[in-house]
Parts: sequence; structure tokens; C-alpha cells
Amino acid sequence: MSHISPEEIHGKTLLRGVLPGEPVPYYLQSGDGESFEVSGQLWTVIARSADTGGDFDAAFVTGRRGSHSPFHALPGAHRSFFVLSGQIQVWIDTDAGVQSRVLTRGDSVTVPPATLFGYRMLAEGSRMLMYSAPGGALDALLARGAATGKHYYSAQAPAAEQLILPDTATVADLPDVVAGDQWDDVRPAGVEPYFLRNLEGEHRAWPDAINTHVVRPANTGGRYFAVDTFSAPSPYIIRHFHAHHTENFFCLAGRVWLWVNGEEVLLTEGDFLHAPAGTIHSFAIAGHGTRMLGILASGVFEPFFDVTSQPTEDKVYTEGLIDPSIIFAGIQGAPDLDLHVVGPPPERVFAPGV
Repeated sequence: MSHISPEEIHGKTLLRGVLPGEPVPYYLQSGDGESFEVSGQLWTVIARSADTGGDFDAAFVTGRRGSHSPFHALPGAHRSFFVLSGQIQVWIDTDAGVQSRVLTRGDSVTVPPATLFGYRMLAEGSRMLMYSAPGGALDALLARGAATGKHYYSAQAPAAEQLILPDTATVADLPDVVAGDQWDDVRPAGVEPYFLRNLEGEHRAWPDAINTHVVRPANTGGRYFAVDTFSAPSPYIIRHFHAHHTENFFCLAGRVWLWVNGEEVLLTEGDFLHAPAGTIHSFAIAGHGTRMLGILASGVFEPFFDVTSQPTEDKVYTEGLIDPSIIFAGIQGAPDLDLHVVGPPPERVFAPGV
């Protein structure tokens, strides 16, 4: 966890375009971070243990057609992979044997510790987001000391090179298992490997928005959870902070305004913002059909999404469907939420017409 108190974080200036080396608020545009080219892929690291107080690592992975990882397991890391573009075939070892799927935009796979997992890029320029908790899964890659200034993988195929994994990893060849065509639309109740298709899972309705639970704390031993918010334009919410958990914002499509310790920043597709415990923040949706992936560590804030929304079978939002008062009533009825309100919604001051 962070060694900086929430009160100290209140006064921290939002860092932009750099990995800070300490758990403070920071923002990265798409392509920013620390990049490594290996095995026909560009790994762009956007969060390290040093940046998150040991809570998690995260990286964007972009690869050429045919690039792959070995079938491998990490003993201490719980990982989720969210496909952003292209086609990626994935293998995971389950109680029922090795399973494989071809995943496309919006699909995901969650991999518990010590679970064998591997992938192969099937389309040129396939891209995914990897999130791993606790921090440390990327240490072997970072220790390689061969960061590159590139923002995309090389045009020419590299020499054969194995993906860099920790010494503690179990490694094998990718299994000869054909991808199944099952439509994975149910998130399991506990800790087990699983696939989940685009806009599938449990849905909760907000005003002009749908929240889909891609990962619940029960799936990760309480380490993190992930919510895919699909929304129409909406104004800033109340300014607030969290004392006991970190919030991470990934823009998947559209535009998201974030107000962070008094500063505004616009997130578009591929941008990322890290708000550690103590960050005073608010967000607004600025584009129709915007999708924002929120990953929160640990799982203590999970009840917020349940008490401020209504369950629904819908997979897309309906504009004007839900009375906004349900959010405020839910907050008032659940005083133990890790939610500390500090003021009304902020005013838009930066590029107000955008």
C-alpha cells in the first residue's frame, strides 16, 4: 500500500506523461509509459509497483500477427487481460482441462495465481491491457534494462525471442487445443480462470449509463475489481476522495473529463489516469457511447456500485432511464462506503466547449 497518507495526496499536483516512481496521481496519454519490444510485441508499462505502492502492475501489449507468449503460470499474481483491438487466441488451464477462445474487442480473460495461461495474436496490431495484482509481475521485464523509445512494434519481424517472465514462472509450450465457440456470458462466483465476452456479465443501471461487472473482488481474493461503464454524456459528479482504495481510469472509447486535485484532464481512447487513495477527484462523460474501464484496488468499494444503481438485463444504456436520485439515496443509505465528499461537482474551466 501507499506510504503517503491520504491527507498528503490531497495536495499533490497531477503528474503528466511520466511514471512517478511513487504512489501519487498521474496521467498518461496513449503510448506514454516505459516501453519494451520483445517477441514481436511492444509492452508499454503504465504502472509499476513503485508507482502504485506495490498494489498492482499494468501494461498495454501490442503485437504483430503470430506473436505469442508461452503457456505459463505466475505463482503470486492475479491477472486480467482486456482485449482492445484485433483478435487474440487465449488458452487457460481449468478444472475441466485446457480451454481456448478467440477474443476480440471488449472480451477479457481473468487468470488466478499459478494458473497456466498463454496467447497468440491472430491479427496484425492486436492490442490488450494487462492488469496484475499485487505488483511485481512485470519486474523481470523491467529489469531487462532495454527500454525503447518506440511507440509501436518494429515493421520488420524480430529474431526469435522468448517473452521475459520471472524466474518463478512455470513455462511450457502452447497447447494444441482448438479454440471453442462458447459464448462466455457468466462471471463465476469465486476464484477461478474465466473468459467473459464483450458487454456480458452483471449489469447495473445508472442514469444514462450501464455498469458491467467484468471482475468482482470475489474473483480475485479481494485484490481488485473491474467495472466497464458505458455511458451517454453526463456532468461532473461530486468531488470526493477514498481513504482506503485506489481508483484507475482507462478510456476505452469516447471522452472522459477528470478533475484531479483541482486540475482538469481529458481522457480519450487509450489514455490512463491513476488516482491513489486520497486523490480528490470527479469525472464527467463528454461523448455519446463513451466506455470507461475502472479498475479498483482493493475490493472495498464494491458495494458502492450496488447501492447506487438498479439491476438490469440490458447490455446498453437507455438515455433517461433511471432517476438520478437513486445514486444519492444509495450513498445516504450506506454510510460505511469508503467515500468522502468534499464539495459539489466542479465547474468546467478547461476547454468548456469540448
